[in-house]
Amino acid sequence: MEHTMRNELGAPNIVGRSTFQAELDTLRVREKAHTREGDGIAAARRRLPMVEIDGATPLIGERGAVTLLDAFEGRRMLIAYYFMWYTGHPAPGQCEGCTLYTSQVRELSYIHSRDVTYATFCQGPYEESLRYRKFMGWEMPWYSAQDSLDTLLAGREANTMYIVCYLRQGSNVFETYWTTRRGVEAMDNSYRLLDLTVYGRQETWEDSPAGWPQRVKGTKDYRTDGRPTAQWSRLRAGYSDDLGTGTL
Repeated sequence: MEHTMRNELGAPNIVGRSTFQAELDTLRVREKAHTREGDGIAAARRRLPMVEIDGATPLIGERGAVTLLDAFEGRRMLIAYYFMWYTGHPAPGQCEGCTLYTSQVRELSYIHSRDVTYATFCQGPYEESLRYRKFMGWEMPWYSAQDSLDTLLAGREANTMYIVCYLRQGSNVFETYWTTRRGVEAMDNSYRLLDLTVYGRQETWEDSPAGWPQRVKGTKDYRTDGRPTAQWSRLRAGYSDDLGTGTL
């Protein structure tokens, strides 16, 4: 007999195993179609044309002044995440979305095995943002692209999150793809996993049944108690969030 669980939060109907499996099997058809469509989109992405970028475009890295070509680290391809930055602001005031996505980039060996380098291109000053990288415990290559954004993001708005993909042919560099906003969820696993749960991301834009928990409208979904959520674990671990900026 089917009935509805009643408590202070909404919940799905309770059914027997066979009914549950039948409903899941119906959904699985849509999931498989979604996967195949994603494969088709990826195939089309691989067939996009490309545009040449000056490989000598300057960046600042741990060795000082380097070039876009240097950021490939000798590999054939490069994925660059363009990190938004608020110059002079303390750690709590930095981009919560970029912090969320960058915090999930850890093991790079699988990317490297496909002849691809991953790097963060911060859109702010090197030394200030490098202190943020150290506070967060990130280990991926880190560069400041602040002085070259007009070239690297030609025709696009600066200080917005981007993923940009590049191909190197000898000393020639080409841009092959870019995306922004929800497109950068390609870096994310937290939301992908939350999407599998009964309450999803718990955000107000989602299509959820009445009674499902959602964050209060107007709150920032990537922040907890005034900070990007991922900063709290770093503070508990004893990392310093002093960026040498003072407080604005």
